[in-house]
Amino acid sequence: MNRRSFGKNPSGERLEKIKRSPNYRNGAFQNVEPTSVNPKDVSMFRILKKMMSRPDSVKPSNEVPHVRTNLEQLSSKSPVIVWFGHSSYFIHVDRFNILVDPVFSGNASPFRFFGKAFDGADSYEAEDFPKIDLLVLTHDHYDHLDWPSIRELDQKVEKIVTSLGVGSHLEYWGVDPEKITELDWWEGTKLSEEIEIKATPSRHFSGRGLKRVKTLWSSFVMEVKGFKLFMGGDSGYDGSFKKIGEKFGPFDLAFLECGQYGIYWPQIHMFPEQTLMAANDLDAAVLFPVHWGKFVLSTHPWNESISRLAEAANREKRKFVAPKIGEPFYLGKEFEQETWWNFI
Repeated sequence: MNRRSFGKNPSGERLEKIKRSPNYRNGAFQNVEPTSVNPKDVSMFRILKKMMSRPDSVKPSNEVPHVRTNLEQLSSKSPVIVWFGHSSYFIHVDRFNILVDPVFSGNASPFRFFGKAFDGADSYEAEDFPKIDLLVLTHDHYDHLDWPSIRELDQKVEKIVTSLGVGSHLEYWGVDPEKITELDWWEGTKLSEEIEIKATPSRHFSGRGLKRVKTLWSSFVMEVKGFKLFMGGDSGYDGSFKKIGEKFGPFDLAFLECGQYGIYWPQIHMFPEQTLMAANDLDAAVLFPVHWGKFVLSTHPWNESISRLAEAANREKRKFVAPKIGEPFYLGKEFEQETWWNFI
């Protein structure tokens, strides 16, 4: 553990700006709909007991299937996506490179004994990446904002867009403030005539230490080279998906969380069937489920989330793609979906 990995909460001018946000009330950021991390007030002891008695199936018995792709050589006029497990993915479209929530340190926590990546699910490093035109950071939880990865990628990154307040961590870690754009919900920034990104609500929370909800958590709507993408971040299901779909949809592709849900925290992570509902609300042509396949952060079997989603999607004839880690998916081209996760 390195204490620096905890980051630094907002202060000074940044905190004053946060206090002016319509989403910041009573000393904390608030969700659109009333939300509790633990709505039934189940004791922490009971939750920890449940976590400690998890079945062996929360981890795969064998190495997770993965593919080595030369990211430098990707070339496509339409988006090509490479997923690295959990919520980290790379998007290349017409010479523009986007990286979302990179976690390549091997852990989803500051402690080496917790949140270790599955075998085969952590095969990419910072040195594998070309120049990154845009780094998107949805919120400050350790499984999305990874200090070692930020440190190693920093010199390759041209621009960072993140949620309001998260820049405090980045600046504390030595990232040039000129690179960083922080957005409140419904705010946006234009990178060029063909590239624009807006922050939109998600139903979640934030925090890297004892203090929670001092920085914002977001989803993002991105228009890039004529394509419209939704980057979901972490979120429980609520009416925001419908509102975003009506305001910005339809979407060519939606990245939505699918995993790490639990009966004790139903409002901050979606169950797989709700992921499908969110994709329908957004009017997304293709659903790309993320937030699974790399870490144990809940009590369900490691592949339960994608199995449940695939079953529901096939039943409803909803198009989804779930490539292997590192396997390129070219939007608009035929993709042969394998059930590569079908093992315990």
